[in-house]
Amino acid sequence: MKKYLEILQKCPLFREIEEENLLATLGCLGAKIKSFEKKDTIFAKGDAARQIGIVLSGSAQIFQVDYYGNRSILSDVRPSEVFAEAFACAGVPSLPVTVIANEPCEVMLMECDRILHICPNNCSAHQQMILNLVKDLASKTIMFQQRIEITSKRSTREKLMTYLMFYAKKANSESFDIPFNRQELADYLEVDRSGLSTEIGKLRKEGLIQCDRNHFVLLK
Repeated sequence: MKKYLEILQKCPLFREIEEENLLATLGCLGAKIKSFEKKDTIFAKGDAARQIGIVLSGSAQIFQVDYYGNRSILSDVRPSEVFAEAFACAGVPSLPVTVIANEPCEVMLMECDRILHICPNNCSAHQQMILNLVKDLASKTIMFQQRIEITSKRSTREKLMTYLMFYAKKANSESFDIPFNRQELADYLEVDRSGLSTEIGKLRKEGLIQCDRNHFVLLK
């Protein structure tokens, strides 16, 4: 566990928890680390919603596939970030989403029940972790609302520009990288890839953006 300590200390679940308490708490929770190759399934739709995951290295994607096979990317998960906590805490019987490794990655998995129920030692670190989990869920709710704001726009152009403006604000810069390639961005925005490429081309010609692969610059 010690080799991942720097990443874990950045995880929102472990804010304000001292190093020695963190390692002890992970042992108490029975945390396990698993490795996945690119495109491996970490959680599949229909799996029991019992575990919470933390990406330690690499990255993962959370997505849904509708009745017609259309994929909608919900989130990209990077090192120190948490996933599947909302479903596990809500007590839903099975996951409505799939989580795959976007590249070779390592993931820490913990049983949600062991987090929510304080151990007999009643340690302060465990109590802090529960508080952190509540804050993390609130933050994810805000992110979900932002995604709704993006995908509810009427046109591909509006969706794209709203998404890019969100990322510019997040990066506090007009120049930033996004975590998606073109197909993934289309899946996230819930638009056709060819239509997205057309709009990106138009925005470049109009002098509103510059882009190279997943790097974008918003121009005034």
